[in-house]
Amino acid sequence: MTHDLDATGLLCPLPVLKARKRLTALACGDVLSLRTDDPAAVIDVPHFCAEAGHLLEASVADGPAMVWTIRKGA
Repeated sequence: MTHDLDATGLLCPLPVLKARKRLTALACGDVLSLRTDDPAAVIDVPHFCAEAGHLLEASVADGPAMVWTIRKGA
């Protein structure tokens, strides 16, 4: 199941903190589509996924924003 989280307009560390909170409520294997426009997200989101054990499946530019596809780990 895919869940959406729009974190545009939020600056570091809020996009990652909101993603962490949303992922906590999801089942293992669920997918979160995270939309950000914070320039720091290109460092923060991959680092968060690696540290938390989630799989960063994709990162795609969509105009001024980035859309991150994160699969919840165990």
